[in-house]
Amino acid sequence: MSLIELIAGVESREPELTVFNADAAVAEELRDHFADRNLRIAEERTDGGPEAYAVLSRDGEFVTAVTVDELLPGIGDETDAADGDPPADRGGENPERGDRQRVGEPILDHLDETMFTSYSRDDMVAASREIEDRAWRVGDGELHAGFQTLDVLTREADTYDLLGEKERLEVHAYAANEGDPPDVGHYTVHVGETAEIRETWFVAYDGGGYDDAKCALLAEERAPGEFFGFWSYDPETVDQIIDYLTESYATGGGEIGLTDDVGENRE
Repeated sequence: MSLIELIAGVESREPELTVFNADAAVAEELRDHFADRNLRIAEERTDGGPEAYAVLSRDGEFVTAVTVDELLPGIGDETDAADGDPPADRGGENPERGDRQRVGEPILDHLDETMFTSYSRDDMVAASREIEDRAWRVGDGELHAGFQTLDVLTREADTYDLLGEKERLEVHAYAANEGDPPDVGHYTVHVGETAEIRETWFVAYDGGGYDDAKCALLAEERAPGEFFGFWSYDPETVDQIIDYLTESYATGGGEIGLTDDVGENRE
């Protein structure tokens, strides 16, 4: 299964969060919060049953159910403000009221592959840094990253040469043959001649022997500077991405391995 097909496969399994017997503002707030995710928000009312709860489903199959209060922590705190106590910060911690869970947190653990729909290059850089940092901290295993073109990779050469200096961390970079290749000291560059290498951005770390450390980001550039894709902490998904890259690009020719480094970051 190609990289593009992997994205399409996750996209086709769009989960649905149905909000039952709640004010319309609840669904709208959830739509706003998950606007960049591949999660459909629906509303329904029933003649009987509990008030203000939500059900997460995928492919018509039940996944989990939670109350609206759990999805939107602090939703009732407007009444507290009247008594002089500020509403809780739904994004995290309120120093006046203690720790608060994030909006939608009870369902996030059930979304092993989390889609995003309109990430910019800056968003992609930030997401990539998290995975690179995990590989650096574990310091073992394999890190695979796609840069679309050689000229983009050249701007990343310092970072990836530093990652490659980790003795037990094997680092692979992938790029289409556009631009001048970077000087490479401690990692391997695979020059791909396929369209998917030019059209996708990916970073995948195999966890260095720990399933809990596996993570991957995979996205397709569907408009200039706009990416659609997913990140995943599911070990099988991460393995599938790395196995595909290894079998398709990391064996045989097309490798670059020189002796120096230049560059700074993706832009």
